[in-house]
Amino acid sequence: MNDAEIQAYERAARAQKVSLSVWVRQALRTAYHTDPRGSPDKKVARIRAAAKHSFPAPEIDEMLAEIERGYGQGLMP
Repeated sequence: MNDAEIQAYERAARAQKVSLSVWVRQALRTAYHTDPRGSPDKKVARIRAAAKHSFPAPEIDEMLAEIERGYGQGLMP
């Protein structure tokens, strides 16, 4: 980083009323969480692979009734 970049980052941190180190950590977290993590082709391949699996699940009405029963028994928050 050159001096002009560092000064710009310091101004951005001051504008948010945080230290430069806090501002940098926030910027890194934002960059990390917005990174798409892989190509669209890889994502589609993973979705297709997952869709091939079959897991037992009740019909939606039965599932909702089970959830309601859980609430009634104090099992759900």
